[in-house]
Amino acid sequence: MGKWTRRAFITTGTLVGGGLVLGIAIRRGHKAPEVAHLVTQRDEALLTVWVKLAPDNRVTVIVPHSEMGQGVHTALPMMLADEMDADWKLVEMMQAPAHEEYANYALGKGFLFGDADIPAFLVGTVDGAMLGLAKAIDLQITGGSTAIRTTGVHGMRVAGAAAREMLLEAASHAWNVSPGDLRTERSYIYHDASARSAPYGEFATAAASITPPAKPRLKTTDEFTIMGQSQPRLDTPSKVDGTATYGIDAQFPGIRYASILQSPVFGGTVKRVNAAIAEDMPGNVRVVRLEHAVATVADGYWQAQQALKNVEVEFDDGGNDTVGSETIFEQFARDMDLAVSEGDEITDLVKGDVVRAIAEADRVVEAEYRVPYLAHAPMEPLNATVWMHDGICEVWTGSQNPLGVRGNVADAVGMADENVIVHPVQLGGGFGRRSQDDYAIQAAQIALATGEPIKLIWSREEDVRQDRYRPAVLSRFRAGLDAAGHPTAWVNQFVDKHDPAEATHIPYGIENQFIHYVDSPTHVPFGVWRSVDHSQHGFFTESFVDEVAHAAGKDPFEFRRDLLEHMPRHLKVLETAAAAAKWGWQLPARWGRGIALQQSFGTIVAQIVEAEVTEAGKVKVHRVVCAVDCGFAINPDGLIQQMESGIIYGLTAALYGEITIENGAARESNFHDYEMLRIDECPKIETHIVNSGEPLGGAGEPGTPAIAPALANAIFDATGARVRALPIKNYDFNFRIEETDEVG
Repeated sequence: MGKWTRRAFITTGTLVGGGLVLGIAIRRGHKAPEVAHLVTQRDEALLTVWVKLAPDNRVTVIVPHSEMGQGVHTALPMMLADEMDADWKLVEMMQAPAHEEYANYALGKGFLFGDADIPAFLVGTVDGAMLGLAKAIDLQITGGSTAIRTTGVHGMRVAGAAAREMLLEAASHAWNVSPGDLRTERSYIYHDASARSAPYGEFATAAASITPPAKPRLKTTDEFTIMGQSQPRLDTPSKVDGTATYGIDAQFPGIRYASILQSPVFGGTVKRVNAAIAEDMPGNVRVVRLEHAVATVADGYWQAQQALKNVEVEFDDGGNDTVGSETIFEQFARDMDLAVSEGDEITDLVKGDVVRAIAEADRVVEAEYRVPYLAHAPMEPLNATVWMHDGICEVWTGSQNPLGVRGNVADAVGMADENVIVHPVQLGGGFGRRSQDDYAIQAAQIALATGEPIKLIWSREEDVRQDRYRPAVLSRFRAGLDAAGHPTAWVNQFVDKHDPAEATHIPYGIENQFIHYVDSPTHVPFGVWRSVDHSQHGFFTESFVDEVAHAAGKDPFEFRRDLLEHMPRHLKVLETAAAAAKWGWQLPARWGRGIALQQSFGTIVAQIVEAEVTEAGKVKVHRVVCAVDCGFAINPDGLIQQMESGIIYGLTAALYGEITIENGAARESNFHDYEMLRIDECPKIETHIVNSGEPLGGAGEPGTPAIAPALANAIFDATGARVRALPIKNYDFNFRIEETDEVG
């Protein structure tokens, strides 16, 4: 708590090198030059903590989020530049440094206060508290589809609008006119009555003495000139010309390469190491023993890999060597049964009286679903480069929380936070995996042990077998139908609730609901995976909704539509997708059409899949129609890209994704047995944007949850076969339309 009280802040501004340095909500006692030196050069002016202005009117937006393909390094600058009335052609992006002054207070503010209207006199206090909290927990995370709906709304837009008002006030003093007589456009200030105009940069010095407004006026949607218009991504040119920098690109003289082997059984520890053969191999090999792993260090990565194969190592498996996927699901089932028999269920949601509704139902529908563990499998192997020298520790790595890496590496090597410098770079895929920094900590530990600069690269096998996995889940359902086929009860029991809290909830108008769960821990390491619990429960709930619709003798789209009369946003998205897909039109033989609806991270998505099950039993996805309402599309092309990305990622998981636990360890090891969707399998994807004007939602994750149930429902439509366990590759579809809906 001492750290918390020391790090309160106040709004401050000062002049540095002839340029403007103005901080919105910077902690009390902080001098602006201390912030400016982190992000500015020579005569650049820092206008609020998020934006700097060069003499030639170039605007650089400082973004406290990592870019891993989701387009955040474009969307957030769009939000700030629009409010600032900046010339988009002159806008550049800079990723915020991994420094406590760039802890993301706007993210915390968005989570805790949402769209609450905070009085102007309290804004500084609230922002100060949020910055103190963000510093205390090293908050600089990218995940949960939070960037636009928190940092964008509470940081970028406010900072851009504040900078514009400060510049207007400075110009009004210089020209002796009212600020209301001035206008801004494309980084210029105009006084039409006197035909005067000047670039923003001309007023930086004068604006330095102006207190930033606590609540600047934000534009209305009809005033937007950048937001809502598709803009080219700022990160594309560097990816095309090869100048984009990733963690694995770190290179300097004297660097040594490390390869690592961790206990195959999760959590196991090193018991014995014989490094004699390995250390005699070419490449100046050295073997480093860690608590849970052994690493080899050599002049080149290949040499380190070959040496690692010759290290004799024995691990203590901690008694988990008999655990397998089936025993885990058996444990889940036992724990669920026990919770019900002993009345020990953990309540998630209760509405009405499900006991009475089930007892009075004309028909009760029951089903059980399961999904396996999943790996993240980012294309860039996990890696980190660490160089300890002159009392500091420098780290190059792709991370979803660079400030968190700084703190954890500092703890691991016994250094103060301020002596650890993390160089943020682009991520070659993250999906939640790079929110963990175990690989960076290992690199630091190896560097500490050897006294050499170390680049640690995980092999693909190590990545797949040592992930932080999306958890396996078992989920059971019961639904009651009245004589007219209307659902009167919804009961759902599952294992292990994670985030978000609402992932198991359904939007449908069913009067009586009981959703409950039981904790059933395993030794398999948990990790956040794209869309988190929505990816499992979206499959469960939307597949079971289809089962209930079939039992009621109703069309799956019409069944959902009738249950959404009280949810107009959801209904609009559902109807948009159905109309675009021409729901009800006849499909070719052996084709099926499936639908699913899911709200996640503030965004509503409906997807319709057209899939074929060939005579040979192969599933071929031909078309996906997606409708999405995220409130307002900041960058429409970017939103479409994220829907496509989420759909492809979700299709990979639905068709192929499975980590099998065998003898306490992951059986799969590389892309030959942990398969990916190939380009020739990619369906035609159509995305239709619904701008409802509601509060902004996310884009990076909401495209994933609906695709698996939509595909499973399409398979049922084509074959009459229900898919209740993923992945689909495990099913043997012999196309006989008259067969039972049970599939083995």
